[in-house]
Parts: sequence; structure tokens; C-alpha cells
Amino acid sequence: MSSVTPTPATRPARRLPLAGVLRLGRPSEIWFKPALSVVASIAPPALTLLALGRLDLVMYAMAGSLCALYAHNRPYAARAGVLVWVVLGMLGGLAVALVAASLTGSAVLLVTVGALLAAAQKVLCDATRVGPPGNVVLTFVSSASLFAPQTLGQVPGHLALAAATGAWAWLVCMAPGLVRPHGPERRATAAALKAAAGYADTGAAGEGHARARAAGYAAVQAAWQSLLSTRAPSRTRRALERLVVRAEVALAAPTEADAGRLRAWAGSLRGTGAVPAAGLPDAAADELLGVAAARPLWARLGPLTPLAVRTALGCALAGYASLALGIGRPYWALVTAASLYQANIALTWSRAVQRVVGNVVGVLVFLAVVPLAHLSPVALVLCCLAFSFGAEVLISRNYWLGSVCVTPMALLITEFAGYQQPAALMTERVVDTVVGALVGFVAAVAVTNRRAGDRVERALTTADRAREHAARLLAEPDPDTAVLESARRGLAVALADLRATADAAAGEWWQRALPQERVVLAEQSGHRTLAATARRQGLLPERDPATETEDARP
Repeated sequence: MSSVTPTPATRPARRLPLAGVLRLGRPSEIWFKPALSVVASIAPPALTLLALGRLDLVMYAMAGSLCALYAHNRPYAARAGVLVWVVLGMLGGLAVALVAASLTGSAVLLVTVGALLAAAQKVLCDATRVGPPGNVVLTFVSSASLFAPQTLGQVPGHLALAAATGAWAWLVCMAPGLVRPHGPERRATAAALKAAAGYADTGAAGEGHARARAAGYAAVQAAWQSLLSTRAPSRTRRALERLVVRAEVALAAPTEADAGRLRAWAGSLRGTGAVPAAGLPDAAADELLGVAAARPLWARLGPLTPLAVRTALGCALAGYASLALGIGRPYWALVTAASLYQANIALTWSRAVQRVVGNVVGVLVFLAVVPLAHLSPVALVLCCLAFSFGAEVLISRNYWLGSVCVTPMALLITEFAGYQQPAALMTERVVDTVVGALVGFVAAVAVTNRRAGDRVERALTTADRAREHAARLLAEPDPDTAVLESARRGLAVALADLRATADAAAGEWWQRALPQERVVLAEQSGHRTLAATARRQGLLPERDPATETEDARP
């Protein structure tokens, strides 16, 4: 039994933390993939336009090239479709922005259009779970285009250029599949195994074990989503599925897991060598059903309504405030506000601090680099390429560190149409950043999300029903193998969703007290039932029947 002691229902803390907000984490294992991809996507179009003497068009070329930042965690078959939708989404936002810019010169109206686009982009990216960099890049492209001088006659040509570079970005992102066709699935499976090993090291007790367990189930879910995102079966995929089952079993019974063996399996998944055998019983190997199907898109849009309102209101107010201060580029404030909004207020606050710190430091970096960039157009392009690479290298360590490179890159992009006064440019950037962060955060606090507590209640109900279903099957003398496997997987997914929902709600303001004690009890009983189910399937050594029955009981 877990050593976690249930705590009474309490209202979430109203603190705005500073400690740890700027702490650096470990870099992403595939940091070099988006970094190299974005450089390979930007360089040929930018250098071609440089040779043609049309650097003023680089902004539109980069709109398509920046799509290379997406979907690096997706299997190649799924990545192909995701990238198509990303490019189409980018083109849609760009088209609306360019047409609006050509039809009106009203800055207030343009800011309003930008705010509505930002809200739509935020909701769609979150609902489709497109992954990093999410809506921020799309919002940057559309918002900047709103304030670019434009005529209706120029719009088709600019869109065609963006579409061409988007197609090039698609090819760049798909090219590694020729060398390592199962690379993303192997990495996702290795991450699940490592996370399970980390939880096994805690022995399901002690400080941090609950967080390690939640991270383990999140990694397992990500692995299943990766493996099941394509329908084409293969020997490699089936072998990887067996390893993910082993990770699940280790999470269900960490005291009986061999952490060293899990890590050895994870290490063997590097490269293109044979996938190690997981040693599952035949019955379990034949009944790998994967996670339950994802909810339809429309069902995921409803809970995002407060986030959409926050984004639209915050971006609009940030842009209006920038205009009131006489700043010539209100889209910087708008994009800053759009970049803040996370799952709850606490995370939004952290992002606001990271954004301000990163942008201020980035402005100082721009001051140091701008003399070099002004030496020639070639130097300007090369500096942009260097900063685009550096941003992807650093952003996985912490958002603020990546912003140190993103900020000078954004400032340099404005100079493709002609060199500008660095002092004025830097001042506007800092003011817009502070205004966007302040106004955006105030909007997040003002727009309450009282549905967060309701979602916790629904997640609790779902987890309880999944546990009861699995317990009823365990009470049967000879339950169907496939049904039992489906019940175990459904319970694992429900528990992971419960933890994610509870964590998100805990960082939200202006809501009723959360049922923390019920969440802890549901997790305890659910994980005991998972362990009992795994034993019944032959995935763990058998124990005394009386003990197994007790484990299945809440």
C-alpha cells in the first residue's frame, strides 16, 4: 500500500512562485532535430531571395519555413498529415492577416483581428495536441503580417511563397524517415521505459514518488499515442508495444520491477538495431489493444472555452495598450500575451516571468550583435539562421533561455525590409514585452475557469468506474483475456488523466475547494487494482489469492 497520507480538501494556494521559474532543466533528447530542421528550411529560401535582391520577402518565406518546428515527436506516417495541417493552418492565418492589412489601415481593427486569430490558433493547437511550439509561431506569423504594408494584388504572391517554403519544410521534416523509419516510436518507448525505471527506483514510497508515477504514466500514454497514431502494423511496432506493456507493469508494481533491465531495454532502442524481446506471456502479447480512442475534437473544444476567452481578451487589451503608448509594433505585445496562456494561472504566471526575462536579455544580445548584422545582407541572414538554431537548442532547457535567441531573431527579421535605429527598436521591444506580459496576465486572472473543479469530479467518476470494472473482472473465475487487458489499459489511462486534471485544477484561481483526499484515495485503490490485474494476466509473479483480492479492493 502506498505511504501517501490523504490530505483534506483545501483551496488551491494563491501564491505566485518565483523560485524555480528560471531553473534550467535537462535538454530534450532530440534538441538537434528541430534546430537543424528549421535552419535547413529557412536557409535555401532566404539565400535565394538574397541572391535575387528581395530580402523584403524573407518574412513570407519564413512563415512556411517555421512549420519545420512541428511534429518531431510523431511517427513519420502521422507526421506527414500533421505537418500538412500545420502548413494549411499557417496559410489560413496568414491569408486572413494579409487581406485585413490590405483592406484597412486601422490599427485598432488590426489588433482586434490579431487577437481573434490568436484565440482560434491557441484553441485549435491545444485541442489537436499538435505539440510544441504550439500556437506561438502561428500567432507570430499572422500578427506580424497584419502590420506589413500590403495590397490585395500582392496577397496571392506572398501566400504562394509561404506555401512553397511550407512544402519545403514538409520535405525537410520527412527526410529522416528514409534513414530511421521507426525513430520517433523507438524514442517514445525508450522514454516510457526510463520513466518507469525512475518510478521503480522510488519503491512507491518516499518524497517525489507520486510525481515520478505521474510522469511515468504520462510517458506511457505518449508512447501508446505514438505507436497507435498509424494503422500500418509491423514487426518493429509490435515489439515496441510489448516493451510499453512492460513499462506499464513496472508502474503498477514498482517494488517488483527491475529498473536496470528497463533502462537496458531503453538504451538498446537507440539506432536501428533489433528491438529487444520483452518476454511477455503469449496471451498478453496477442492482446495488445493500446489506449482507448481519443475523444473527438468537438469534445475537447468545450473545456478550452475559458482559455480562448483569456487569449482573445488578453491579446486585444495588450495590443490596445501598446497603441495607447504610441508603439509602432503592437503585434509584439499581442504575441507576448498569446505566449503566456498555459493550463492554469500558476503556469501562466511562470511563463510571464520567463518571457520578460528572456526578452530583456535577448534585447541586450541584439545590441551586441547588431553591428555585425549590419555589415552586409549576408551577415544579416546568417545571424538570423544562427539565432533560429540557438533558440531550438536552448528552449527545451527553459523557455526564457530560448527567448534569449528568439528575441534578437525577431528584431533582425524586421530589418529585412531596411535597417532601423537599434535604440528605438530595442525600446519598443522591451516596452511591448512588459505591457503584453502585464496585461495578458491580468486578463488571465480576470477570466475565471470555474469548470476546473467540475473536470476533477468527472475524472474521479471515470477513474472509479474503470477501477470497479477491472475489479469485477478480477472476481470472475475466467475473465476474457482481451476484455481484461482493455480494462487494465482503460484504468491506467483514467488514472493518468485524473492526475493531470487534478494538477491543472490545483493551479487555477477563483474556484471551490478541490477534493484532494478523494483524488489520493482513488489513485491508491486504482493502482492496487492495476497491480492485481497485471498479476492475473501473468505479467507479474503470482501472490497469495487472499492478498490479490485485498489489492483489488479500494
